[in-house]
Amino acid sequence: MTLSLRNIAIIAHVDHGKTTLIDSILRQSGTFRDNQKVEERVMDSNDLEKERGITILAKCTSVMWGDTKINIIDTPGHADFGGEVERVLGMADGVILLTDAAEGPMPQTKFVLGKALALGLRPIVIINKIDRPDARADEVVNEVFDLFVALEANDDQLDFPIMYASGRDGWCAKDLSDPRENLHPLLNLIVQHVPEPNVVKDAPFAMLATLLSSDPFLGRCLTGRVMAGTAKVNTTVKAMSLDGKTIETGRLSKLMTFRGTERVPADEVYAGDIICVAGMAQASVADTICATSVTIALPSTPIDPPTMAVTLSVNDSPLAGREGKKVTSTQIRDRLLSEDEVNVAITFNETENKDAFEIGGRGELQLGVLIETMRREGFEMSVSRPRVLFREDEQGNKLEPIEEVIIDVDDEYSGAVVEKMNLRKAEMTDMRPSGAGKTRIVFLAPSRGLIGYQSQFLTDTRGTGVINRLFHSYAPYKGPIPQRRNGALISTENGQAVAYAIFNLQDRGVMFINPQQEVYIGMIVGEHNRENDLEINVLKGKKLTNMRASGSDEAVILVPPRRLTLEDMMSYINDDELVEVTPQSLRLRKLYLCPHERKRNSRQKEAG
Repeated sequence: MTLSLRNIAIIAHVDHGKTTLIDSILRQSGTFRDNQKVEERVMDSNDLEKERGITILAKCTSVMWGDTKINIIDTPGHADFGGEVERVLGMADGVILLTDAAEGPMPQTKFVLGKALALGLRPIVIINKIDRPDARADEVVNEVFDLFVALEANDDQLDFPIMYASGRDGWCAKDLSDPRENLHPLLNLIVQHVPEPNVVKDAPFAMLATLLSSDPFLGRCLTGRVMAGTAKVNTTVKAMSLDGKTIETGRLSKLMTFRGTERVPADEVYAGDIICVAGMAQASVADTICATSVTIALPSTPIDPPTMAVTLSVNDSPLAGREGKKVTSTQIRDRLLSEDEVNVAITFNETENKDAFEIGGRGELQLGVLIETMRREGFEMSVSRPRVLFREDEQGNKLEPIEEVIIDVDDEYSGAVVEKMNLRKAEMTDMRPSGAGKTRIVFLAPSRGLIGYQSQFLTDTRGTGVINRLFHSYAPYKGPIPQRRNGALISTENGQAVAYAIFNLQDRGVMFINPQQEVYIGMIVGEHNRENDLEINVLKGKKLTNMRASGSDEAVILVPPRRLTLEDMMSYINDDELVEVTPQSLRLRKLYLCPHERKRNSRQKEAG
């Protein structure tokens, strides 16, 4: 029995309410039982996704609406996870663009929407969070239209339907004056506006593998859309690469379709549906899984290359091995290889000595999420400063990745932001008031100039600014960019930090540690308030005598230490420093712990 099918992807900027809207659709379409306990943001199944409130992994779900099965694909909103977005859009026949009624279209919206329009998908525009007090629905609709024009949408795409919604409250309406009851108008519009899948039903079976996951019971699971024919369990199939070469032949040991948030077994799958197959040992993303009679592979979208890389190595600090269970280079290598197999948006390379590994990705956030995931799995490692990946053009000129940076700040801070961005070799392309005393500034900036800028930006704007980045293009090398201005405060002893010592050293700079915290020689315990590094002893206690002090002792009052997240630390360090990552601790340290080695290394740099 073949159902009427609709495949639709939902795209939006980070925190515009995409996953919350899907929650409401699932509830109102009868996916959950009345007494079933359902978590908030049910599609964010990963712990990191729930904590950060962002979607990292693309996921599929489906709802039944009347006689129509609607497959919904939840896409990541952050450009760092764009490797997921490009592939999953190939499974959709339509797209819902979700935009915040106050913020309007943002850079990540532009990134994903550009990919969707290039594939010829017809969009439905939803202005979400319409109940916000600062909502400006009409202006946002105009901004969305301008964005479509800028992205060269065709006439069909420009004739998009608009709906106003509150995903949290679970209603959607075609007009602001319509009753605000439920999401039925949206589901009806999807059935009317999104075309049925354009597939060949009576041809041999063929599907394009779009997502790869690993299941402890089934092994490799490939998710994708059936582009032609039907298949049954135990059918013999082959996997073909993009150039038409056969990778392997195997049997479809398990077929699954999506029902609600779960994968359910199916005996037979049909053209147009989004399915998951198990039984292939080597097939990967962008491969075609098809009947043995098929000779031409399905076309697939090439994936944008990584622009940034970090080096991971074994943790060799004096405190190594105390918290983590996975500490050897072999364990780190095996984990990174398995990640490289599943996550096509990253690259993996080994150094010549095989003791360190270079991981390439789209940005600091994507690399930070991978390292944070490994940390929670019990790994210990050292992480280098992120560095951008350069290219060369045909004439041999050096090219570097450039990002489009959109900054929203209060008017009073715009001068400081422009000054700092100019120091980082950024070019301002647009600056305009965005209402309510705020200014929107657009820059084209080298990726390496933005490493470490986030914390500086928040300081300059007193925490009120919003910065969004998006890969733009490769451009000629812009020349040297100054790194961190201030030096580091470096521990000269091993042991536990003492409150009295920290109190007396506070005027030297900002501390990163608490009293009683374990430190070691070469560990960075704070930021110096001058440009040079300074070695300090945070273990020096108060000298006690049997003589009573004349007058009262000075009370030890400590300034709270500065707390840095993993991404903050990665962008904060210089080239001669590392982040020590363990399951319970994050520490900053010098690459060479011994002061004599640091001096010798700096002399060699000056000489050579």
